[in-house]
Amino acid sequence: MTSLAAAWCGTGLGWMADGSLSLLHRFWRRLPVERRRAVLARVTAWVAPRPDRRPPAAVGGIAVVGELSRASGLGEAARLMRLALTGLGVATWSLDIGARLPGGSAEAAPRMDVPPAGAPLLIHVNAPSLPWVLLGLPRALLRGRRVIAYWAWELPVAPDPWRLALPFVHEVWVLSRFTGDALAGLLPRDGRIPLRVVPIPVAMSPPVPSRLRRADFGLPDDAVVVLTSFSLASSFARKNPLGAITAFVRAFGDRADRVLVLKVGHAEHFPADLAMLREAVGGAANIRLETRIFPTADSHALTACADIVLSVHRAEGFGLVPAEAMLLGVPVVATGWSGNMEFMDADSAALVDFSLIPAVDPRGVFQAPGALWAEPDIEHASAQLRRLADDPGARAALGTAGQAMARRRLGDQAVRDAVRGLGLAAS
Repeated sequence: MTSLAAAWCGTGLGWMADGSLSLLHRFWRRLPVERRRAVLARVTAWVAPRPDRRPPAAVGGIAVVGELSRASGLGEAARLMRLALTGLGVATWSLDIGARLPGGSAEAAPRMDVPPAGAPLLIHVNAPSLPWVLLGLPRALLRGRRVIAYWAWELPVAPDPWRLALPFVHEVWVLSRFTGDALAGLLPRDGRIPLRVVPIPVAMSPPVPSRLRRADFGLPDDAVVVLTSFSLASSFARKNPLGAITAFVRAFGDRADRVLVLKVGHAEHFPADLAMLREAVGGAANIRLETRIFPTADSHALTACADIVLSVHRAEGFGLVPAEAMLLGVPVVATGWSGNMEFMDADSAALVDFSLIPAVDPRGVFQAPGALWAEPDIEHASAQLRRLADDPGARAALGTAGQAMARRRLGDQAVRDAVRGLGLAAS
């Protein structure tokens, strides 16, 4: 056993010899989740190894650190970033730390590349988890290296505890201007920790669907299919699938030639959320719950089979699913606020009106004092769905415009500029 987990068990926070929970561990589990997160963040920030105080020069290439073997937004961002760097002629090495995060398996962890001296670490792990991850890496790995954090955040205000991660980074990259604006207030005003906007370079490695067709997913060929794809691990309230269901039902009722597919990730870990979804769907014959785990190419095939992708989110740091849909030429209906506006406008997506309300996440993850998020106008979302469903020409035109916008905004320029900003060569 390594890192802080061993420390917890060694101080009585683990299991007793007879298999019962220790008194201290029982006390720990009774604390509110938010309190546990805060304590863990502070303790790991206190004991984690720190990089050189002054940022070393970048040499040779970039080591990409992240959840490279896991199905998560930051994991996909890390995979796409490595592909983009390779495409620009930058040498890369991969360090997969997915096994070190909650839900990971140390036994299944792949071997890590060992980057040469001077190659900076580009770490795709958000601030609260960064010290924990550094605890599990060889301490010598940090010496003589520039450490760059690649962060995502979904609210316009970042939580103050994120400051705890600042002593562990030399600079910060963010996946959207929206996230950058939220984090800017946390960084030192003297510019010691530069902030750079580097959107996920999805267009450099666009989605490639498998050969699966609608029949393979049990979908009718003669219906307009609306797809809402999300992970329950990404906050039920933020992704707002209940809003998607309501918008669809108000738009189409029980019409058999209109089908909503809810592609739900990590359903097995959130049974209460899944139960809410099933209750909301009720007995609707034209709403399908899809909880199977597909290979990436098959997931892209499901997106390509859709006529419309719907995202009535309350907040996005980026919006990877809509970005991939746009690159596939599938028209998108989305809340017109937050990180997805990095690659959307009124000409490239069917934007949904919204109002801003206090952000309240029942899980306590996406919250910060004074933070707001969007409450999408469900009637407007319904109207956008009806308009596109009834007009194949409008769908085709919006899909073409969206594809052009995503290719233009999510290409290689930001990555190339970031690499050159490190003093490395990029083709």
